[in-house]
Amino acid sequence: WRGRGESMPRLVNSSRNYDITRGVSRYSRSAMFRRSGRLAKKMNKIQSKPQEKKTVTEKPFGKKGQTRVATNTRKYYPIYNERSRAPSRKGNRKPTKLRASITPGTVLILLSGPFRGRRVIFLKQLESGLLLVNGPYKVNGVPVRRVNQRYVIATSTTVDISGVDIPDIFTDSYFKRKRSTKKEAKSEADFFAADEDKKQLPKAKKDKQAEFDKQFAEVLAKTPFLKKYLGARFSLSRGQYPHNMVF
Repeated sequence: WRGRGESMPRLVNSSRNYDITRGVSRYSRSAMFRRSGRLAKKMNKIQSKPQEKKTVTEKPFGKKGQTRVATNTRKYYPIYNERSRAPSRKGNRKPTKLRASITPGTVLILLSGPFRGRRVIFLKQLESGLLLVNGPYKVNGVPVRRVNQRYVIATSTTVDISGVDIPDIFTDSYFKRKRSTKKEAKSEADFFAADEDKKQLPKAKKDKQAEFDKQFAEVLAKTPFLKKYLGARFSLSRGQYPHNMVF
């Protein structure tokens, strides 16, 4: 049948799919699922909606008192079946679980950001799931900031911060930056003068940081070499492997 231009004979009780070569079928499983009509039945069950109940009424028409049968069916029918929108999951978000190795007072090593390699003290977890940490700023230059727990290493060193009063003002809204609504067109001179017009930290936040660091001065003085430990930057040298270390 190959040389005479005839189609391949279909055997009784045989599949519509055939092998091109050994182990390679002409159509895939998804293609055969569609060609056999099973996909259409499945989609019809998902997208089909319950039909409206027809109410038959008789309405008069004409001058001779004739009546006609009328139903309340819709005059417009969409071409495609309408899909229902999936419910939003924004309100079902669970709070981020804190790692067991991170407790208030634990010394953390930052792995990303402008202060990577610095050691900081963990204070508490915010509502957003981020960690509130402090350097302190006078020791290693790290101010009070938010950090994701994915980018920190928890050490075995802990600091007793039971006597430290953490202000309630340190929330997620405290660290958010104000975004300008309108974009102003910049000239060439403004582009090169961008370094001169850097945004300065408000004086109120600077004073709050200095006042907060005063509480850590007494805490760090109780443990010898703790201030030098926090001021030293973490780094790896040749022959040191982090998976063999105990932090």
